Amino acid sequence: MYKDKTDDKIIELLQNDSRESFVDIGKKLKLSESAVRRRVKNLSDSGVIKKFTIEMGDSNSTSAIVLVSVDSSIDTSKVSSKLSKLTGVKTVYEITGQYDITAIIVGPSIHHINECIDALRKIPGVSDTNTVIILRTVT
Repeated sequence: MYKDKTDDKIIELLQNDSRESFVDIGKKLKLSESAVRRRVKNLSDSGVIKKFTIEMGDSNSTSAIVLVSVDSSIDTSKVSSKLSKLTGVKTVYEITGQYDITAIIVGPSIHHINECIDALRKIPGVSDTNTVIILRTVT
């Protein structure tokens, strides 16, 4: 799909506030509400926009970084795809180095994180994991 500067600006506005109305976006970009709606639909249909989501600011949540090694006989992207569907997995990165995948897991407790890691280890092709619990985020 061809993306222009207007599409990029719409994406930027939605990344800052995914609840911003198409009317408000249109006013900022001097477009009609229907033009913004059509552009967002095209961006979604083409896969440029994958999903709309919220980010919780709950300080009571627990986060972990899980480094995953994948058996060399298995396609890493297949493991990544299965891993990304697990409850609690926020982000999956395919990386270089000693490990093949990094996953960010978020949950309400260590117990939830542990259940997610147990499920992750059962994915065919996962040969090793190394988990670190995030103690604090510094901004």
